[in-house]
Amino acid sequence: MKVFVTDGYARAALAVTRSLGAKGHQVFVGSESERSLASSSKYCHLGVSYPNPAEEPEAFVEFLIDRVEQFGIEVLMPVTDVCLLLVSKHRARFPSSCSLPIADDAAINAAADKNHILELAKSIGMPVPQSLVINAIDDVEQGVRAAGLGYPVVLKPVRSRVKSASGWISTAVDYAADRDELLEKLQAYVPEVYPVILQQRISGVGSGAFYCFNKGRCIAKFAHSRLREKPPSGGVSVLRESRLIDPKVDEYSQKLLTALGWHGVAMVEFKIDEATGDAYIMEINGRYWGSLQLAIDAGVDFPEILLSMVSADDLKDPPEYKTGVKTRWFWGDMDLLLMYLLKKREALKLPEQHPGRFRAILSILLPWSRGQRFEILRFKDMGPWFYESRKWINTNLLNRLD
Repeated sequence: MKVFVTDGYARAALAVTRSLGAKGHQVFVGSESERSLASSSKYCHLGVSYPNPAEEPEAFVEFLIDRVEQFGIEVLMPVTDVCLLLVSKHRARFPSSCSLPIADDAAINAAADKNHILELAKSIGMPVPQSLVINAIDDVEQGVRAAGLGYPVVLKPVRSRVKSASGWISTAVDYAADRDELLEKLQAYVPEVYPVILQQRISGVGSGAFYCFNKGRCIAKFAHSRLREKPPSGGVSVLRESRLIDPKVDEYSQKLLTALGWHGVAMVEFKIDEATGDAYIMEINGRYWGSLQLAIDAGVDFPEILLSMVSADDLKDPPEYKTGVKTRWFWGDMDLLLMYLLKKREALKLPEQHPGRFRAILSILLPWSRGQRFEILRFKDMGPWFYESRKWINTNLLNRLD
């Protein structure tokens, strides 16, 4: 099949390209430049550059429609949020010969709203962190007292990306140690970022559950544990390990996705409380996730499963997979190492239970562990490794010397 994959700079796009290209599919990779992480792979049939989807959304959509027609694309796979939202919003404009294995616009927007997901989780009996929605900075004082939130408190804009007068803004989870820091950070947000969720901080490891749904029915699932994240207070996983899905987490995740009428892939994120072992829902990402390569390595090939779904070759039961498989994002780990070396503990916002800077650095310097593979470095496909290495060195080392 001819498949067009967006967001070639993303690690998930590389995983999709390698998976499908190795099976003989023609994979076209789009990005804001012809040369990208995914297009550097030998499994990429052709790399193309398109208009910036965040800055020129209409031009981006027109470009995709033209290339779908020009190349005879049979399946379009958007990878990141901006491309997913645009493709979903304008799906009626694409040729009927091109399949879009993604959820409908209403479900995608509902999943992207963190507060909506928290309320939905509550309604089906899931544990959720103590939370308060702030619509404007004037609501803070009274709201925090009423909710009984202590410090440190987590700040979560309801949406990961918001559109302002100056363009798209990427938001991120942040922390405040006290009232003054909370007010300072809330005042720094532009109005479009609101509403913001203030949330009880759950100390513990992140755990993800990953799914492929076909019109509301689960046809594939996978889980991993985050062994290292950057930043260490919680963020992107740089070392993770496949594990069995906790039955309660699986039950809750499937209830959420079924309630949304989900179609396609999704990641449901949890935080496991170190004190109680309870799994707290954090958010749903209705798209491919950064650590997709781990699922493929362990035996759940989500990109191929999506193609099977498109061709009506549906899976009767979710495939089994190996546990104990690890993937390490090497240059992400080096980012984490620099954080530990260059930032103070207070700036890192480490939880009290963190093993400490010295032990963390030693674990990063350990070159290999049992069951581990490198995410980008694959000897049968070295192009992406060379591409990412040059980019990392230029950004983190050479620029520091200028």
